[in-house]
Amino acid sequence: MQAAPSPNSAARAGRTATPAAVDADYKIGVNDLLEIDVFGVSELKRIVRVNTTGHISMPLIGLVEVAGLSPSDAEALIALQYGKSYLQDPQVSIFIKEFTSQRITLDGAVVRPGIYPLTGQITLLRALAMAGGGSQLADLEEVMLFRLTPDGQSLVEKHDVLKIRVGEAPDPALRGDDVVVVNRNTARATLRDSLFRDILDTINPFSATYRNAVTP
Repeated sequence: MQAAPSPNSAARAGRTATPAAVDADYKIGVNDLLEIDVFGVSELKRIVRVNTTGHISMPLIGLVEVAGLSPSDAEALIALQYGKSYLQDPQVSIFIKEFTSQRITLDGAVVRPGIYPLTGQITLLRALAMAGGGSQLADLEEVMLFRLTPDGQSLVEKHDVLKIRVGEAPDPALRGDDVVVVNRNTARATLRDSLFRDILDTINPFSATYRNAVTP
């Protein structure tokens, strides 16, 4: 069996480029759902889930251990296996459809803060939508992304979601263990607290007297 020539002459060494939305440092994990394509050989295309031992099963070559590998390394490994006996210069691509072994945290001024599974390739906008969007006090011009790099360094990024929504800024892809914090709009929060106090004073005139008495 011989694979059809690849239209991308730069994609050599038995693999094609990993989709841009996948972070280069991402490692495939147990239960991740992978879409695997061998260019020119449609019979070998598979959508497979990584089993509990970290393996996937592919036609002709059987079990391949991919857990702990980057998508590009897994592409190269699968291409190597096919190249040994079945294909000449195979071009393999892997698209990660679900990152079920990964989690992200959404906190701060969002409607539903919490820890969410990273299923599929999720960007910042999609993650915020999962959490119900920003609350009434959200400052969407200052959304913080906290990330731990593979070498153990802490990375902090500030994103303007309003600019992302209109295409004026890129929508960053999230990776496992990312923490997204939506800051509160200080002016809006202060105004809300002031209005609340005014309403409370109207309902209960003694509240202002009590507040003044306990304020140093």
